[in-house]
Amino acid sequence: MKPRADLPAAFFLAGDSTTATDGGWGDAFLDSTLVNGAWGTNYAKSGATTVSFRADGNWDSTIEAVKNVSANGDYAAWVTIQFGHNDQKASANITIDEFSANLSAFVDEVRDAGGNPILVSSLSRRGYAGDPERIVENLANETAAALGVAAAKGALAIDLNRASTDYLNAIGSEDAWTYNLTPDDQTHLDAAGAAVFANMVAWLLDTGDDGDVLAQSTVAGDDYVRAFESGTFIAE
Repeated sequence: MKPRADLPAAFFLAGDSTTATDGGWGDAFLDSTLVNGAWGTNYAKSGATTVSFRADGNWDSTIEAVKNVSANGDYAAWVTIQFGHNDQKASANITIDEFSANLSAFVDEVRDAGGNPILVSSLSRRGYAGDPERIVENLANETAAALGVAAAKGALAIDLNRASTDYLNAIGSEDAWTYNLTPDDQTHLDAAGAAVFANMVAWLLDTGDDGDVLAQSTVAGDDYVRAFESGTFIAE
């Protein structure tokens, strides 16, 4: 069913530290890209996997928020779902099939609560190798799983992994590492990096399958869009 275009969005963000406060894109997305009365809450948690996010009660909080918004009827609830960075770690003991099944369950539960799920492939890390240097694509399996679940479920997806990888390859390591939260942290984002990838999420939503609806609630800055399209470095 096509999401309603006459309602502003309420965005609820589920994910790990690359979406969460202090190191992720989520807060900047909510603070700087929303328009026309749209709003949201960042439920993402540092260290989260698709298993721990549910076990720790964060998923229940997300779904409760979706139910409340859906019952009110003044907003359309959208839930971004971005996991993978921690699910892939051996210590998590989560197979790729289990990862896919967990994402699939999230999609179903968002829909059952009256919301619209958005599967987001994992933000690229900023590790480079080779000559010429290229991003080490070490989240490929998780990206394929997320996009595969979206295709199987007929859910909206944005390929943040591909877009961020392409952009980071274009600008090179020297500029990419200015986005690091700390000098050697090639995963988490400082304020400038958070703004860049928050706007990238908005840009992907605006130009995606439901862009005609979502562009009424989230808009990427023009300077950011030009940077993404041209592969040109941009600071905050």
